[in-house]
Amino acid sequence: MTTETVQSHPIPAPLSQGEERTWAMLAHLSVLVNLFTGILGPVVALIIYLMFANRSKYVAYHAMQSFLFQLVVWYGIGVMWGVVGFLSLLVVGLILLPFACLLTPLLLIGMALAPIYGIIAGVQTSQGRDFQYLWIGSWVRGLLDHE
Repeated sequence: MTTETVQSHPIPAPLSQGEERTWAMLAHLSVLVNLFTGILGPVVALIIYLMFANRSKYVAYHAMQSFLFQLVVWYGIGVMWGVVGFLSLLVVGLILLPFACLLTPLLLIGMALAPIYGIIAGVQTSQGRDFQYLWIGSWVRGLLDHE
């Protein structure tokens, strides 16, 4: 008869309120990473989400919000122009170009304001206050409530 050792994975302890505030703030401030790397801010927010999703709904919510907000703002222009360019060539030619020209200033303003918005979110969450990005906050809350 052999004896088997069963290794159990310890359940991570929930975060303290101070830790939650700190990690939520850092998730929002990850937008500043884009200023130096151009693209890694969403990766930082996603890593924070993955590290703490099972330990804190508060951190999970704010990290996922920051991740999606940055994807929309920072990658929105590239994706939009890629789609417009592709469809312009294949389907409607130059008809979509004015649409992209109209949206570009809005997305450029969003890119300019994103670091400020991220700092505001970071400060509010570090103080224990909830923060919701416009449109994205309720979307993330709906996504996480279905998990």
